[in-house]
Amino acid sequence: MSRPIRFEEFQYVGDKRSQIVYDLDLPGLDKAIIDELMESERFICFGPDTLNEARNRGYKPHSSIREAQDSESL
Repeated sequence: MSRPIRFEEFQYVGDKRSQIVYDLDLPGLDKAIIDELMESERFICFGPDTLNEARNRGYKPHSSIREAQDSESL
């Protein structure tokens, strides 16, 4: 999936409404979710751009991130 304009340098984008963080590099991520998030203008990026930083700010990983982590641990 290509990254949204102005987010070419970021891997993780959070939804302020649901406190969910998305990994833009995961191939299985539904593009419609990110399109809707960008349209809503209720998103945040993290610095440093890590999943741990998103968690420190209270964001929970989207199910696609958890599934990818589970498959890596097998």
